[in-house]
Amino acid sequence: MAYVITQRCCKDASCISECPVDCIRPTPDQAEYATAEILHIDPATCIDCGSCVPPCPVDAIFSEDDLIAPLRRYADINADYYDKHPLQPDITSPLPAVRRVPATGRKLRVAIVGAGPAASYAVEALLRRADAEIDVIEKLPTPGGLVRAGVAPDHPDTKRIIEVFDSTHTAAGVQRYFNVTVGEHISQAELLDHHHAVIYAVGTATDHRTGVPGEELPGSRSATEFVAWYNGHPDCADNEYDLTGDRAVIIGNGNVALDVARILTADPADLAITDISPPALEALRNSMIREVVLLGRRTPVHAAYTSTEFLALAYLPNVDVVIDESALVLDPISRSLLDDPTAAFKYALTAEYAATPTGSGSRRIEFRYLLSPVAYYGHGQVERVKFVHNEIRLVDGAHVAEPTGRTGSIETSLVLRSVGYRAQPIRDLPFDTRRAVVPNEQGRVIDSNRQPLRGLYVTGWVKRGAQGVIGTNRFDAEETVEHLVTDFLAGALAPPAGNRTAFAELLATRRPQYIDETGWHAIDSAERAAGQANGCPRVKFTDTGTILDIAAHKEVDYPATT
Repeated sequence: MAYVITQRCCKDASCISECPVDCIRPTPDQAEYATAEILHIDPATCIDCGSCVPPCPVDAIFSEDDLIAPLRRYADINADYYDKHPLQPDITSPLPAVRRVPATGRKLRVAIVGAGPAASYAVEALLRRADAEIDVIEKLPTPGGLVRAGVAPDHPDTKRIIEVFDSTHTAAGVQRYFNVTVGEHISQAELLDHHHAVIYAVGTATDHRTGVPGEELPGSRSATEFVAWYNGHPDCADNEYDLTGDRAVIIGNGNVALDVARILTADPADLAITDISPPALEALRNSMIREVVLLGRRTPVHAAYTSTEFLALAYLPNVDVVIDESALVLDPISRSLLDDPTAAFKYALTAEYAATPTGSGSRRIEFRYLLSPVAYYGHGQVERVKFVHNEIRLVDGAHVAEPTGRTGSIETSLVLRSVGYRAQPIRDLPFDTRRAVVPNEQGRVIDSNRQPLRGLYVTGWVKRGAQGVIGTNRFDAEETVEHLVTDFLAGALAPPAGNRTAFAELLATRRPQYIDETGWHAIDSAERAAGQANGCPRVKFTDTGTILDIAAHKEVDYPATT
């Protein structure tokens, strides 16, 4: 029997180089890798050796014999991929060519701003290429970035990718400093004084706004903040949401919207065995919401969610997925997308949901398509969303949702907009406000004349925009680090005036409350211990003062989740 790649694939592609018969596609050097939702194993070529299983950082690969009910369909999904993309053994390497710094005793010193997956992959790439001293600076008191604060708590296997980086972060040459903000506690110029180069891997901190009148009414909130709230982000841990109504409306239908819908309709008993924030869990235990409605501005074949996450909704316990059959009626422009296998599969799933009888679940998630909000109404609190029906038009080759004259409304006491993440400008760096990225060429930061700014680099979402999955950052980092190493070997980077000891002393002066690796391990151990006592992976500490006390090995009390 063949091995099968399933829903939680992060496209890290560590499996590709381990496959002895080269039967995993698409690879990073193929054009379709950028748009593929997951990787696939050719069942006709797979020799059932299992070599691809150990390197998978999120445990997404199973023998076909071991697939449980929610995953069995992935055997067909893998096979269907190769029906449409016959295996071509023409791939030379899953990663770009690697330039290495000769062992001359000259250390490459690099500061990396951020401690999420993009930063971690950059650390990994640097250590493979050079005798490097790497200082990671993170403004939060804990590492992980969006894996810790963005991945939904009911996806624990995806969160495990943080553990893959543990050995990298504890390698000789790597030091991490948490609870330090670049631009406040230390400047970019000071980073360059102590390093050959600085890589910004800060991700995207805010959400897009819709600009709809009434958007600022209480009860109209950002899904980005809602996700951070239930994941225990310190900046959002004290947020409060009105969950006293029976319906929530989500604007958008990407994967974040699906995450929020799942959490709002989940059984709190199931959430209690995850790492969800205790205050959020308590609020959800008292929630009266029984229906979540997602408003998408285009058709099911245009939906931003991945088909893998859409498929997984079918296995939610005690939750009906509701789609009206009218969503299956596509205009000729949208119907042309059915030639694309991914869009065709999303349409097929939409048809299956529309044909499935509902009413057995105590909660429901409803998808409505071709709708855009035009106003929010309410007296001191959002009470109703007015929307307009859209139609798809072809504008300069793009499928654009244009409003018609037909409108409607839906009552709700909670609106969460989920229309994408957006990076914020970074002090002392140029910024493209339209694309919400730092202008760069393959990771080198450039000025308005498109000239590289010496020693400054970017990777991750701040480099390419809020697109791609966790593993996409690996190849982004490889590209950026390759150019950094090239510049170092060419003598294009200024040698640092201060060494690692001087940098640590400067930080200790500027930010005595910084948390080092030892402090993080104390926090990690305390969270895991609290989790063990409460039957969950960890209980996150969300108060910065408490986190600092734990890092300093002080005794603290923390509320139970059960």
